[in-house]
Amino acid sequence: MEYKRLGNAGIKVSALSLGSWITYGKQVDVDTAAASLKAAYDEGVNFFDNAEAYEAGKSEEIMGAALRKLGWRRGSYLVSTKFFWGLRENPNEWHTLNRKYLLEAIDGSLKRFGLDYVDLIFCHRPDPDTPIEETVFAMSDIIASGKTLYWGTSEWSADQLVEAYAVAERHHLRKPQMEQPQYNLFVRDRVEKEYARLYTGLGLGLTTWSPLASGVLSGKYNDGIPEGSRLALSGYDWLKSSAMTRDRLDSVKRLEPIMRELGCTTAQLALAWCARNPNVSTVITGASRPEQVKENMKAMDIVAKLDDSVMKRIEEAVPDHE
Repeated sequence: MEYKRLGNAGIKVSALSLGSWITYGKQVDVDTAAASLKAAYDEGVNFFDNAEAYEAGKSEEIMGAALRKLGWRRGSYLVSTKFFWGLRENPNEWHTLNRKYLLEAIDGSLKRFGLDYVDLIFCHRPDPDTPIEETVFAMSDIIASGKTLYWGTSEWSADQLVEAYAVAERHHLRKPQMEQPQYNLFVRDRVEKEYARLYTGLGLGLTTWSPLASGVLSGKYNDGIPEGSRLALSGYDWLKSSAMTRDRLDSVKRLEPIMRELGCTTAQLALAWCARNPNVSTVITGASRPEQVKENMKAMDIVAKLDDSVMKRIEEAVPDHE
């Protein structure tokens, strides 16, 4: 496993990490979660991603119970959570980043995890109704309280990040350290273009999500939607319609000759492509069973094989992206 600094922070994260979105609480119980976490940890993974909104807090509870079952030394791994969507449809607790919500949300997450602190917290989306200054002060205060170590954002624009950084600089507060954007062969522009000025300018680190484009880049949807897969889950029709397009499926088929020559799966090729980006600190993978975790981790063996000629062929196979 390779370890990369989280932007310009001193902390290092594994190039591949494991997240819990949809799976924990929807597809995975505590025992299976513990087995998957262990499989990742044994491969060198030290970062495990979560969020308050994942299965309305159930995902945090399952991951927390699995971590207690595994009994790892706390300093050997990193845990994250994210705030914005909220758990209650109350004006001050729903789709917001106001101070009251954030200071209460961190306490709720720690209780569900059963942890004294989480390593990273993210503002899960920008909040147009709360001044960025209020959010920056609240996130900085959470760090000062010892309940987290670093804070960042998810799917914020470059301008919003620059504004948050400027507020922190002006008031001598803790600055946002990382962003969690979607990044894969189909979705690239934010990471590769919009944020380009922020990596050296702000020292921004990235913990990217959806490297397989909701599983489409695994190739498992080439002949339809398998029973029990993510896109077959009830309530996720919106995800199916956006992820599983004809153009994307055609691109996956064009990648197959490349992955066969490299001796890997399409999923491993897609993960390696993401991890190859020097501005990506960690690529968050998903898995519903330990065997899937182990297969994903083999992507690290492919990164070095992605020379300029292979990268050019990948570009030709996936000409359309956003």
